[in-house]
Amino acid sequence: MIRPMAGSGSGLAGPGPARPGGVGPAAGPGAAGPGEQLCHLYRLRPGAEREYERRHAEIWPEMSALLDEAGVYDYHIYRHGLLLICVLRTREGYPWARRVTGASAVQARWTRSLAHLFAEIADADGEPLWAYPVFHHAGRPPPA
Repeated sequence: MIRPMAGSGSGLAGPGPARPGGVGPAAGPGAAGPGEQLCHLYRLRPGAEREYERRHAEIWPEMSALLDEAGVYDYHIYRHGLLLICVLRTREGYPWARRVTGASAVQARWTRSLAHLFAEIADADGEPLWAYPVFHHAGRPPPA
């Protein structure tokens, strides 16, 4: 779920002007507008994989409702070993979604209930572990 980090800035993890050297976006995820894809990473503690998957298979209805209220959609969490890759879009932009979830007692309770499962959720500055795209192939969808 969207976990605002105390003191964290935000930046765009999506297409945008390139950083010096041409790799990755210049802005951070906090600039992500409506419909722009965001990606962030978490790392689980060894042995937490099963509980993490169980908890998300049984997501609280009020947590799901909060994500809807915050405008989060097309949200996927992938796991490779201990690495979690979270990909999502928002209807109103990431800043709105972050404000809504950050002000929610449901979000705070959900985050506390999962905290013991994570080895890493932010960098040394408290910034979420944002990932940015380096390649995209839109391809052609199959015929209807």
